[in-house]
Amino acid sequence: MKWLWVVALILLAGLQYRLWVGEGSFAHVNQLGQQIAAQKSENEKLLERNRILTAEVVELKQGLETIEERARHELGMIRDGETLFQLSTE
Repeated sequence: MKWLWVVALILLAGLQYRLWVGEGSFAHVNQLGQQIAAQKSENEKLLERNRILTAEVVELKQGLETIEERARHELGMIRDGETLFQLSTE
């Protein structure tokens, strides 16, 4: 009868170990929940970036104003007959 109690306690200790420490434990499940939340946040940021890039592509395909604006600001291009003035803030 005494050995039955020993076996039951060993079995209970094994189950408790798995519940608190092993894979699938409370800590492990909590960690996975945090990883899921972080990944969802990252996915939202990337979706927003994709929406912005898609809108920019559509805008570039439809109108010349955006292309002209980029050429002026990023490449410093000007039209014939225009004079470029650059002001220094120093």
